[in-house]
Amino acid sequence: MLDSFKDDIRAVVVGSTGGIGAALVEQLAASDRVATVHALSRRGASHPSPKVRNLTFDFTDEASVEAAAEALREVGRFDLIIVATGLLQGEGIAPEKTMRNLTLEQMRHSFEINTFGPTITAKHFVPLLDRDSKAVFAALSARVGSISDNRMGGWYSYRASKAALNMMLKCFAIEIGRRFKQQVVIGLHPGTVDTGLSKPFQGNVPDGKLFTPEFSAERLLAVCDQVGAEDTGSLFAWDGQRVEF
Repeated sequence: MLDSFKDDIRAVVVGSTGGIGAALVEQLAASDRVATVHALSRRGASHPSPKVRNLTFDFTDEASVEAAAEALREVGRFDLIIVATGLLQGEGIAPEKTMRNLTLEQMRHSFEINTFGPTITAKHFVPLLDRDSKAVFAALSARVGSISDNRMGGWYSYRASKAALNMMLKCFAIEIGRRFKQQVVIGLHPGTVDTGLSKPFQGNVPDGKLFTPEFSAERLLAVCDQVGAEDTGSLFAWDGQRVEF
């Protein structure tokens, strides 16, 4: 795992107490290829591995994001940074089945969590990537954020906020690609994962397509391992297939 990176990988997981985020921390901490894992979340969480270092921050508050980036900058540069956050339902939010369900408050909240938070995190964290060897910044997106793949409609705010995130990641990739050819910025579609985010919708998932957080984390790390400079700015599914925007 992660053989395409240099030795003694330094990793960051943002959203480390969520289902996928926690699984990513576990797998990175268990890897002999990884030296340290900085686990960032709003509430923080202790971890038994001496590799894991916890940092509390709020990615809806730019001052908090900037402070976290400054703390990480003192450590050095990083090989892998993954933003493992997202909001589909909960906190007064539910996917809109029809345009009649749209509200400005729900749209704002969806974009704050799915677009603005990851984007502001990228603004401050992408400059922390290693510049002399392969380094990846990845953020959880979703296949339903693909405009070309949208054939069913609905889920307005979630689809739109993930589509906007895809565009932000593409812009970051183009900008940093002009100077740092080994840095890769990608979006990741984790599939349907058995977490609180997908719980109300799991009845419609085909057999074999509801993944454990552990399986999804393993596959997402494999995607980060397989991508190269030519893939920057793209969205990849858990199985390594490119998802068209």
